[in-house]
Amino acid sequence: MLAAALRERVCQANLELAASGLVFGTFGNVSGADHEAGVLAIKPSGVAYDALTPAHIVVVSLETGAVLDGRLRPSSDTPTHLELCRAFRCGGVTHTHAEVATSFAQARMAIPCLGTTHADYFRGDVPVTRPMTDDEIAHEYERQTGLVILEAFARSGIDPREVPAVLVANHGPFTWGATPAAAVETARVLEFVARLAAATLRLDPAAAPPSLTLIDAHYLRKHGPTAYYGQN
Repeated sequence: MLAAALRERVCQANLELAASGLVFGTFGNVSGADHEAGVLAIKPSGVAYDALTPAHIVVVSLETGAVLDGRLRPSSDTPTHLELCRAFRCGGVTHTHAEVATSFAQARMAIPCLGTTHADYFRGDVPVTRPMTDDEIAHEYERQTGLVILEAFARSGIDPREVPAVLVANHGPFTWGATPAAAVETARVLEFVARLAAATLRLDPAAAPPSLTLIDAHYLRKHGPTAYYGQN
């Protein structure tokens, strides 16, 4: 079986995603990339999580998207995952329709950084893409979704390593990380900070964000070159 270890990790990450409560039905998927081998492994389309095994995971070319191994069709979101993995050089991508983060996406609103809980994981607002055009939807929709995400980061100047998440307007969130498991963990954190932001904005629609100094202090103590949070 091609990329057996990667398939195992991707299968486990998908099961962790299902256990997290972030998915409903067969919504959502996790992929994992091996850049040296030039492959991406991803959940098959429409397969129930409780039936998923490593043998079901589909392996495609990271360069072309062609199926290299697997009896099932890969997730319909595969072209989006490929664009993100290639551009961001990440090792895993997760897509969900998690309730609160998806609500922000449907409102076409970024998730604002309103406190240090958010800043511990994301160095600023989680951006939302522009709405897709009719032509983008009609031609290679899933690939165009990935390109719209890349455009949002290029336009804003946000570093995808510092904000490893995005909301696709009227659709839902994508997250990424060094591994499939890391991408799932980021999806869990994203939904938590989305809940906090929604609750804060209900209390005060004009809630003020923290200073950039405070955001950076919390982000960099966990993720910067001189990070000191946790144990060595």
